[in-house]
Amino acid sequence: MMTLEKAPEAAVESTATAPTRTSAVRRHDLDWLRIMAVLLLIPFHSARVFDVWDPFYVKNAAKSGVLTWSVIAFLEPWHMQLLFVLAGAATWYALGHRSAGAYAGERFKRLLIPLGFGILFIVPPQTYLAGWFRGQHVSLGSYWDFSGDLTGYTGGWTPAHLWFIAFLFIFSLLALPLFMRWRRRPIGARWLLFAMPVVLLLANALPAPDDGPQNPFYSLALFIGGFLLVADPRAEGMIHRAWKPLLAAAAATMTTALLLGHAGVGDMWAEGSLPDTLVSFLGNVNTWVCVLALLGAGHALLNRQNKVLRYTNEGAYPFYLLHQTVIIAVAYVVVRWNLGLWPKYGWVLAGSFALTLGLYEVVIRRHNPMRFLFGLKPGRPAVPAATAGTVEHEGVSVVRV
Repeated sequence: MMTLEKAPEAAVESTATAPTRTSAVRRHDLDWLRIMAVLLLIPFHSARVFDVWDPFYVKNAAKSGVLTWSVIAFLEPWHMQLLFVLAGAATWYALGHRSAGAYAGERFKRLLIPLGFGILFIVPPQTYLAGWFRGQHVSLGSYWDFSGDLTGYTGGWTPAHLWFIAFLFIFSLLALPLFMRWRRRPIGARWLLFAMPVVLLLANALPAPDDGPQNPFYSLALFIGGFLLVADPRAEGMIHRAWKPLLAAAAATMTTALLLGHAGVGDMWAEGSLPDTLVSFLGNVNTWVCVLALLGAGHALLNRQNKVLRYTNEGAYPFYLLHQTVIIAVAYVVVRWNLGLWPKYGWVLAGSFALTLGLYEVVIRRHNPMRFLFGLKPGRPAVPAATAGTVEHEGVSVVRV
């Protein structure tokens, strides 16, 4: 199975009053959800160094089942899925004040340029360190070996955590004709609140190198679903009103899914059998309910702005682009220390966060050429909150009033 890594994007504005809504009020709750999702990449990918399931670029000798189930298993069902939904929602608002041609041009600048720069300069150190960690005397040139899988764990080529940006760039252009039509004539999406688990189940059944978010059919369904949800204020209103029941349902389905997974229930039946399909369907229900619960709770609890939000909004995208390479570099050193597993995890976690933030602040934020390569607009990164205008965060349009 092809295994790549996680990744992020989205912050949008909306109201929930009329189908002809304009992007007039900043939705700070969705900004916060995007930022929180990006920050969760640090504990997630730090835990990959210690998890008991899959290989990684750098692995600690001792593994932790607790970290595996409390971090990896908890985040995987909804984290990337939320980001695809938010990115689709952001597209609806972006197309409200931009032509199809202008939107496509922005995708090139906000997505393709950082993707190309990242594959050339940010990702190669990951595979280089992975090869050396496994005792292979690789060079940085070994990255251009396209043989084998696409994980990069043995030193070959990989998009690593940038696969999400590649998917989003392709999805944005593929779905653009439909989106332009639906932007002019929004269609009802309340049915999607209940049907998406079935859509995701069918999408995962289509032939693809992997399942879940790295299945392009699955991710495209979420991307389009996010667009349709915000296009229908009635659907959004239902989510916002039902956020407490949705949180309760998310807790119940997550607990059930984790218990079944820990018991190995999913491995008891042949793939494609009725019991296997039912377990998969439960997983998709859990995914969708968690996403809806976060959207609803975010709207109720996080729709406010402060200085932290204004700073982190712009830094989230560069933070994502840098974070995994930094984690692997820090882990390459820390796993050799004579410490227990939990102190090592703490050092990887804290060191990776501090170093990634420092690189953004010193190398990227203050220098326009680097801002361009990391998908940011030129100029001063901080804009007074009272300034009217439209600002782009990682290619996602939001409006400030």
